[in-house]
Amino acid sequence: MRIEHVVKNDYPELIKVWEASVRATHDFLTEEDIALLKPLILEEYFDAVFLRCVKDQQGKILGFGGVAENKLEMLFVLPESRGRGVGSFLCKYAIENLNVSTVDVNEQNPQAIGFYKHIGFQIMGRSPVDGQGRPFPLLHMKLV
Repeated sequence: MRIEHVVKNDYPELIKVWEASVRATHDFLTEEDIALLKPLILEEYFDAVFLRCVKDQQGKILGFGGVAENKLEMLFVLPESRGRGVGSFLCKYAIENLNVSTVDVNEQNPQAIGFYKHIGFQIMGRSPVDGQGRPFPLLHMKLV
């Protein structure tokens, strides 16, 4: 595995990774939610963060992360690559190289909560809504 910079030409592949990952881990989202989020992710959110990805030896993107202001804003891994260290590799890279110290996690995503706790994050607070004001509570986590 290797960490690479993301360029705009990678965005179509990134959005496929995002959607596959969301469908595998965010069962609280409806089809309508995904349809609303997808263009926002592709057209706005990717450009708002510092993106890095993990590619395999053939150049296929296995997962990616986005950081802004010491916060891990996004971390998504292909379902078939989960459990192989891709997410941990990306997260540790972000901590060590991009000074990440916080992350917000959907409360309804217990796998992600467990993952971040395993990395060393602790829950420091909770919001009843997500960043768009929708009823998806977020847990605010900080690296300890």
